[in-house]
Amino acid sequence: MAKILPILLMLMGLAGGVGAGFLLRPDPPEPVADAEAAPPPAPEPVPSAIHDLDGQFLVPLVEDGRVMSLVVVELALQIDETAQDSVAAKEPLLRDRLLQILFDHANIGGFEGMFTSHNNMTLLRRALLEGAAQVIEGGVVQEVLITNILRNGA
Repeated sequence: MAKILPILLMLMGLAGGVGAGFLLRPDPPEPVADAEAAPPPAPEPVPSAIHDLDGQFLVPLVEDGRVMSLVVVELALQIDETAQDSVAAKEPLLRDRLLQILFDHANIGGFEGMFTSHNNMTLLRRALLEGAAQVIEGGVVQEVLITNILRNGA
C-alpha cells in the first residue's frame, strides 16, 4: 500500500492538471468575414524620376584660416515625376540651400576622418533632404542621392 500511494497521488495530480487545462483553455477565435479579412488596398506608388543637379558642389575644408582640401559632391534628387518643371525652376534656390548645408556639415567636421561612414552619410542625406523639402514644398522631393563624393588634399 505504501508503494501504491505515491503512484495514485501522481495519477490524481495528472488527471487534475489535464482537467484544469481542459476547463481553462481559451475560447477559439471567431471567424472573420471575408470583407474584414482582406487587407486594405495598397496606395498606388507615386511615379518618381531622378533629377540630376547640374554641376558639382565644391566644399572647402578650412584649417587655421587656410583651405587645406576640397570636397567635391555631385547630387541628384528623387522627385515626383510630375514636378520636374517646378524643380528645374527652383534649382538655383535649391543649389544655394544644399551648398549651405554642405558648408555647415564641413564646419562641424563631417568631412574629416571616415567621412563616408554610414552614420555620417545618413546625417548628411537627412539634412540635405530637409533643406530640399524647405525649398520645394509639397512632398515633391522623396530622396537626396549622393551620386559622387571626393575629398582631395590632406
